[in-house]
Amino acid sequence: MFGRKKNQSPRAKAGAADTLISKEAKINGNVNFTGVLYVDGYIKGDVASEEFETSLLTIGKNGHIEGEINVPHIIIFGRVKGDVHALEHVELMSESRIEGNVYYKLIEMAMGAEVNGQMLHREEKPKLLNHQKKSSDAKTKEQTVQDTDSSAKEPAIKKEPSL
Repeated sequence: MFGRKKNQSPRAKAGAADTLISKEAKINGNVNFTGVLYVDGYIKGDVASEEFETSLLTIGKNGHIEGEINVPHIIIFGRVKGDVHALEHVELMSESRIEGNVYYKLIEMAMGAEVNGQMLHREEKPKLLNHQKKSSDAKTKEQTVQDTDSSAKEPAIKKEPSL
């Protein structure tokens, strides 16, 4: 009744962090988290979230991550050296610096943000309903059968009698 709603976006919780890595903290190793992670320190390792829809990573102005990031929602004020995989949404603020590729579905980029790498849009594949999957599979099977039947039945060559 008083808990967080399942459909609530991470932006609603952006002011409060479940986990804080402060300015003086240095971590060597991978970080896995759920909820909201705020990094204002240094992480040398990969950062990933376990909640694939609602997790939020914010890298503060003093934050620095050397490693790959796999999080649905990402806000970057600081620096990243490695690939950034924003499974849903990424915001690059004016002071952000990224050395690596950025994979995103939706991106917001402020003037002054810097990306030294490729920016690659992830296209979401349309989700098929069960009845659509069956009909598309049936069409593929029918086409395969027709292709094999037509290749098996080659036209016969008629020889005309010579005069």
